[in-house]
Amino acid sequence: MARTAFGSYTLDEMIARLKKYTPSEGLELVEKAFEFATRAHFGQVRRSGEPYVTHPISVASVLVELQLDAQSIAAALLHDTVEDVEGVTLEVIEKEFGTEIKTLVDGVTKLGKLDFIDREEQQAESWRKMILAMGKDIRVIIIKLADRLHNMRTLTYQGKDRQVAIARETLDIYAPLAHRLGMYTIKAEIEDLALRYIDPEGYKDVATKVGQKRIEREEQIKTIISTLSEKIREMGITNFEIEGRPKHLYSIYRKMVIQNRAFDQIYDLIAVRVIVDTIPECYTVLGIAHTLWTQMPGRFKDYISTPKFNMYQSLHTTLIGGRTIPSPFEVQIRTREMHRVAEYGIAAHWNYKEGSTDGDFDKKLYWLRQILDWQSETRDSKEFIDGLKTDLYSDDIFVFTPKGDILNLQRGATPLDFAYRIHSHVGNSCVGAKVNGKMVPLATELETGDRVEVLTSSNSKGPSMDWLNVVKTQQAKTKIRQYFKKELRGENIQKGRDMLEHEAKRRGVKLGDLTKPEYYENLLKRYSFPDLEALYGAVGYNGIASVYVISHLIEEQRRQTDQTSTKKAASLPEPKQIQHQGKPTHGIYVEGGSGMLVRFGQCCNPVPGDDINGYITRGRGVTVHKSDCVNIVSAEPERLINVSWADEDAGNFNAGLRVLVYDSPNILGEIMMFIANSGTPVAAGMQEEVKKGIRKLHLVIQVSSREQVKNVLTRLQKRSDVLEAYRSAK
Repeated sequence: MARTAFGSYTLDEMIARLKKYTPSEGLELVEKAFEFATRAHFGQVRRSGEPYVTHPISVASVLVELQLDAQSIAAALLHDTVEDVEGVTLEVIEKEFGTEIKTLVDGVTKLGKLDFIDREEQQAESWRKMILAMGKDIRVIIIKLADRLHNMRTLTYQGKDRQVAIARETLDIYAPLAHRLGMYTIKAEIEDLALRYIDPEGYKDVATKVGQKRIEREEQIKTIISTLSEKIREMGITNFEIEGRPKHLYSIYRKMVIQNRAFDQIYDLIAVRVIVDTIPECYTVLGIAHTLWTQMPGRFKDYISTPKFNMYQSLHTTLIGGRTIPSPFEVQIRTREMHRVAEYGIAAHWNYKEGSTDGDFDKKLYWLRQILDWQSETRDSKEFIDGLKTDLYSDDIFVFTPKGDILNLQRGATPLDFAYRIHSHVGNSCVGAKVNGKMVPLATELETGDRVEVLTSSNSKGPSMDWLNVVKTQQAKTKIRQYFKKELRGENIQKGRDMLEHEAKRRGVKLGDLTKPEYYENLLKRYSFPDLEALYGAVGYNGIASVYVISHLIEEQRRQTDQTSTKKAASLPEPKQIQHQGKPTHGIYVEGGSGMLVRFGQCCNPVPGDDINGYITRGRGVTVHKSDCVNIVSAEPERLINVSWADEDAGNFNAGLRVLVYDSPNILGEIMMFIANSGTPVAAGMQEEVKKGIRKLHLVIQVSSREQVKNVLTRLQKRSDVLEAYRSAK
């Protein structure tokens, strides 16, 4: 049962594979989504030069291999349409494909680039949005993992800095998520692909070492398979499979680099996997293996009786074979169902046709419920990302309650974490703990197999703020914060107000000038705060950072100030219909006829299609400004004059652009060439570093209309290396 090599299918190939497990109405849905995506992405091209639609088709193909339902595959085909195709909205998707698919597409669609302090906040909130969508439908993350898998396969077409950034995010978030969901096939491939870009030399070194004795290892594997197969048949087991188990490079790299182990100290480079029908046959094969070869002490693991947190089940044993097989080798033994779950994880467990799962499903996804629990109380973007990484990276331990029930906690957890894992009240009233019958400090680190008893008291004064430094799980930290939020509300409100006043003063503004409803209403809405006091309280109990709140309020104040200027411009008298007398000057008709010198304001660079006003300049004729230009809004009314664009082509006009991009070699030249190739000349360009890895490009393009500017911006905003693109004054 070899691991599937995920590929990209044509529509006919996709339908042929779907027919094996999907009803006819599902096939029609996929065909419709395929055609919709092909039309929507028509004309769009990936960096590789391929049509853009090859990406959603490749993502859908991965899900076909996982045998996901038709709704998931349709959503995969449509997953980039809302984000990357003008005119396609979630409402359009819902109208064409229904609420279920709209919800899946929305779950994997990143938040827009507006209304965020910086990219870190935008990324954090996009992840929060996806985690919430996962809680409603786990298929969201399965689609997202397939999406990342294909992006990693085509990462070579990105700039070097972008490659490293994407690879790092893959190892930080996506690979741990795949691990948590038990999706080993995807996890192994994206880790290997990420390693190529994060540490090319390390990747090459491991690949070279693995390849040096490949033929020798293959001969030893053949010997193991032959010997073991013969003995299994002698025991009357006829329906079994044995294969060499490939070890992915990143796993070896971690052991060599992170655990500082020599290459010859890695004992599972030679490994075989035995797949049988039943659990009793698993243990029979284990006994056979232990009679054939010598077991290495401490290297046997029974994940059948005690499965991993991600549903993984198998028997693992490391053996020494003597002269014929001098190197230690590993044997894994599992049933066919266990193998399917080991390869595909949550995708193998989810029964979409019936809308239900096996009875233990909720327990297997307890870690997700924990994340959903604490994220709602975590307002700070950086804290959310740090907490997410902590929860995803942590290994689990298994401890016992006094009644013998098993609870899983992340490694490093303390008796206090255990108490809050049971119930908030148990944690809040905890006064001590026993581990294996002995009193221990509450900061004691628990280990698998410990029996933990929590001592509580009705006279307890509740948790201490110091407990936040004792507990390790985000769930416990959230419950402690909730306690202080409720019990110390008044104190937190005052503390939060003081913290905000201090931060505002540091930024040179008054808090009173910022705490106006029009400035803070969006912030309350985003985080579901009922009123301003709730926001103060959240700052007071460290639920949201004061620096973030003040930054948001300042940005909102600036934005609305700009809008006020625009409204003032809009209140100017509408230009009168100008009688076209004589010829226009530079494409402009001026009230009263021709003969006046016409020039364009360099402060706003108007182009045909913009609303414009004229300003009579002493000795210099008429200067044409955009109607919302600050210089025309504040101009002397008696010096304003009506102007309008001529209908005929008046040549090219300069328009300023600002483009925020990921830094990469020659990024300015690349963007300028991209614009020029679209048929729009670039008159000038310069760049500045905003912060490490991010650059702002200042461009001047030559256009004949406002619509042409809009088209250039639309094309720029679809590039993966562009964060923002907008028109500027200069």
